[in-house]
Amino acid sequence: MNKQIKYGIILQYVQMGLSIIVNLIYTPIMIRVLGDSEYGIYSLAASIISYLNLFTLGFGASYIRFYSKYKVNNDNESIKKLNALYISVFFILGLVALTAGLILASNVGVFFNDTYSENDLGLAKILMTFLSVNLFISFPTSVFTSYITSQEKFIFQKIVNMGKTIISPCLCIGALFLGYGSIGMVVITTVLSILIDIVNVLFCIFKLKMRFKFGRPDWLLLKDIAVFSVFIALNQIIDQINWQTDKIILGKMINATAVAVYAVAANINTMYISFSTAVSSVFAPRVNRIVMQNEPDMDEKLTALFIKVGRLQFFIMMLVLTGFIFFGKYFIIRWAGETYSDAYYIVLLLICPVTVPLIQNVGIDIQRAKNKHKFRSLIYFIMALINVGISIWFCTLWGVIGVAVGTTLSLVIANVIIMNIYYHKQLGIDIIKFWKNIIITVPAFIIPIIFGVLLLKFYTFRNLIDFGVFVLLYTIVYVLSIWFLGLKKEEKQTLIRKRKRLGNENGNG
Repeated sequence: MNKQIKYGIILQYVQMGLSIIVNLIYTPIMIRVLGDSEYGIYSLAASIISYLNLFTLGFGASYIRFYSKYKVNNDNESIKKLNALYISVFFILGLVALTAGLILASNVGVFFNDTYSENDLGLAKILMTFLSVNLFISFPTSVFTSYITSQEKFIFQKIVNMGKTIISPCLCIGALFLGYGSIGMVVITTVLSILIDIVNVLFCIFKLKMRFKFGRPDWLLLKDIAVFSVFIALNQIIDQINWQTDKIILGKMINATAVAVYAVAANINTMYISFSTAVSSVFAPRVNRIVMQNEPDMDEKLTALFIKVGRLQFFIMMLVLTGFIFFGKYFIIRWAGETYSDAYYIVLLLICPVTVPLIQNVGIDIQRAKNKHKFRSLIYFIMALINVGISIWFCTLWGVIGVAVGTTLSLVIANVIIMNIYYHKQLGIDIIKFWKNIIITVPAFIIPIIFGVLLLKFYTFRNLIDFGVFVLLYTIVYVLSIWFLGLKKEEKQTLIRKRKRLGNENGNG
């Protein structure tokens, strides 16, 4: 493993940790300074404009594939043409996204009901305009980000991202306390994004010697990119529907405060998901290697890896999930405020069903490696559309909670039921064996759960110190219980070996 990849992985975990910490500090400050209504309007405006990301048509994710194809043959002329094609296409798509954003901003009333004042609508219009400009700039400059990735300059890339993660909230907090509100936040975000984009452009041109060759478009290449990107684009649409549409429904059918409550829950859900993807992302090369070798025991190897990674992810996710069940309500009230107590139930409705696909994330890499990922995209797309209809109906019945229930049902049907059948029938994964390996861990959760139940029954947190102490105690009880009752002998031996190896490396360093 070369230096760039090794330290890139380490910095990725640091970046994830920083993002979570910054989020935990920044969000409550933002909510308290802006107020529930303005925070809700800001969240809704961001959700609406985020839909315009779909104009990338999945092209961004395909750059590295086509770059690698030319790089293998040292075809520098084709790389220059590819760079020029992407810049041109993304500039045009960015203009389309900007135009659409300005049209949406001009007709902002479509997304809001009669509970909003003229000032609220004016604020939303300004926010959407700035967010549209920010999005437009990000389209062509994303090509430079992709080029940095293709050159495996992960250290530079991660350090720049970490800088943005820290600097942006700090400047925004300053703007909030100076009274500039959400408008000040989006202005700062836009200016900072432009400065970072300039840094990336200069790095690519002067350090990485990125070059372009403009001319007549290569329509055949453009067609190949479009065909490859279509299902990536479909997945982007699905993500937008599943994680952003609920806020738009609430903004139209209830009010900005309802959007704010859901936004807090969605924020926690995003952090929860990151715990899983940080583990699974490093196994993609191994999956592809097993599939490419195409040996007779390929499916057995993939099943073994599916189970191995799934169990590891399950132990991590259950620590967070059970911990949130016992400590989440107090945390949300102290973090966001009493107004957001319903966010606790929304979070549980979102993270419980999503836990199943999160512990099966390796399955996504298996699908792609076997070129059998189209089914997942189509099923998820159908369920995402059904999710919208169900969520609107349930919103009329149960308000904010109803919207979350609609998302929960669609996640259960698509992720828990249909995809597990698909894994077993079409991908050759022994899903019954997988679930047997998950179910046998149940005894390991009895002691932590009893500890958590007794804690809630007989103790009330007096302050954050109390809260922190019991979170730490629960974590210790959980880890010990998993070690003695949950882990297999070989899993313990693997962890011990890794710990010794890490100790030796540190000692040698």
